[in-house]
Amino acid sequence: MRYIGWVLQMLLFIVLLGFALKNGQPVTLHYFFGYEWQSSLVVALLLFFAVGAGLGVLASLGIWFRQRREIARMRREIADLKKHLDIHPE
Repeated sequence: MRYIGWVLQMLLFIVLLGFALKNGQPVTLHYFFGYEWQSSLVVALLLFFAVGAGLGVLASLGIWFRQRREIARMRREIADLKKHLDIHPE
């Protein structure tokens, strides 16, 4: 199973390397107020992909922290219930 993972990673690397080699043309990105940035297409795509992934992670952090607090609260409730049942066995 480990070898299949390595093969898939190598195939993905080769595909992405081929993409990078075939898309090395310079592009100009125009911003507001006359600003512009010139770079290769691959660098621009990689940068915007990384920014998008980072924003996605930031957007999910609130949900993640809320779930961790809820799990901690539920664990405390379970511990309290276990303690109550141990004190008052019926």
